[in-house]
Amino acid sequence: MSELSKKLCVPCRGGDSPLSPEEISAYLRELPDWERIEVKGVARIRKRFRFRNFREALAFTDEVGRLAEEQNHHPRIVTQWGAVAVDWWTHVIGGLHENDFIMAARCDQLLTNRDS
Repeated sequence: MSELSKKLCVPCRGGDSPLSPEEISAYLRELPDWERIEVKGVARIRKRFRFRNFREALAFTDEVGRLAEEQNHHPRIVTQWGAVAVDWWTHVIGGLHENDFIMAARCDQLLTNRDS
């Protein structure tokens, strides 16, 4: 499990700079199956989680939603039969922040906790 999942998000007020490509690559090495994407010129990280049915996908979506509310950091979530795609980025800085990687690690941890 990534050490990132043990960290808490720190409020980002917009004065921070987005992470550099090198920093992004370093964080991604800790997060299997997450990928860097770009949407309208803004870097994001995305992972597609697979499930056996819609009920399981919806339950995971709800867990991610609770986690997002706890940390006050909210992703883009697309839920469909058997899959959930989660995108993290920090809107206020128009790119990626350490918080996005913390939340990605915590999403992965949700499944680890469910399987144990």
